[in-house]
Amino acid sequence: MPADMQRYVAFLGSINVGGNRILMADLREALRREDFTDVETVVASGNVLFSHEPRPSEGLADKLAWVVQDRFDIDSLVIVKTRIEVDAAITGNPFHGTGPDHGSDKMVHTIFLDGQPDEDSFHDLLAEHKAKGGERLALGDRMLFLDYVHGAGVSSLTGPFLQRRLEVRGTARNMSSLKRITAKMGELDGKGAA
Repeated sequence: MPADMQRYVAFLGSINVGGNRILMADLREALRREDFTDVETVVASGNVLFSHEPRPSEGLADKLAWVVQDRFDIDSLVIVKTRIEVDAAITGNPFHGTGPDHGSDKMVHTIFLDGQPDEDSFHDLLAEHKAKGGERLALGDRMLFLDYVHGAGVSSLTGPFLQRRLEVRGTARNMSSLKRITAKMGELDGKGAA
């Protein structure tokens, strides 16, 4: 990778769910046409690794969201992070690790948010959900950490529910996916650094 390029990952929300279908080959090609290089999709739909001249993550997210809207007519939440930021989303997750107090990598998620939720809204969510399920939640910097314990499929803490309660949009990835993404980012930058 040229020295003037930075490696990033984009997390796209609501891709290949419902009617929002995009072939990953078509997405890669659309991004290449807009000056994204070394474009690769990884783990599952909606995770795109790419190189770009260094820019603020929000600007790159806006550019990616514009491409998805323009080429595929899908309004998708896009969150862009460096490898260092993804590593922090793993190590900063209080439910991730080893031992009896930590969940499995498939159940523990980091939800990347497009804004910082209000503390009062988060505490109201905790109080409301306390009697409804065994999931564990913690708030980070534009992230929500969530241990689904028994699985996301049986939880009432869905994306739309969280968006209504916290008034921010988010897209979730489990620890297994995030670890594979950071490993791939390390392979591609050749140095293991973001």
